Amino acid sequence: MSLADVKYLPETPAHDPEIEAINDEAFGPGRFVLAAYKIREGGPHERALSFVAVDGDIVVASVRMTRIAAGASRALMLGPLAVRPAFKNLGIGRRLVAIALGAAAKAGVPAVILVGDEPYYGPLGFKRIPRGQISMPRPVDLDRLLSHEIVPGAVAGLVGEVCHADQARVAAHVAAMA
Repeated sequence: MSLADVKYLPETPAHDPEIEAINDEAFGPGRFVLAAYKIREGGPHERALSFVAVDGDIVVASVRMTRIAAGASRALMLGPLAVRPAFKNLGIGRRLVAIALGAAAKAGVPAVILVGDEPYYGPLGFKRIPRGQISMPRPVDLDRLLSHEIVPGAVAGLVGEVCHADQARVAAHVAAMA
């Protein structure tokens, strides 16, 4: 396998079974109790802003983006990012993140957040979100809440509990009806 053989493509429904297998291999069944997964349960991910890396016709890595809300502001949440063990440490994950961030910027998304390791994501433009600015629906290490600002000042507008953007829309609709 050569890195020149790896292709980066928009995710399609046909990739779903392999993506699930990669995520299961990378994170195991315990992933479903994590804060980020709780948010993802609130609605679909943005397939148009999610990508896979393929070697031939085999998915070797994937990254997904999900629309989120925190207070009145909107952004995307990156993740999960997963790479098959045989393809780790080759730069495939970093390339997927860069592709996803580029697509988010092109789509006019103001910011991207994630729960992850600053040493990995920091060189890709992610910084810690100030403690207490946002909260998650389940416990999370606050030092792992990171953001990538596309529009200057956008991260400061993310305040309060993070939820899937579809859940925020439903809550706003219910409140307007009351």
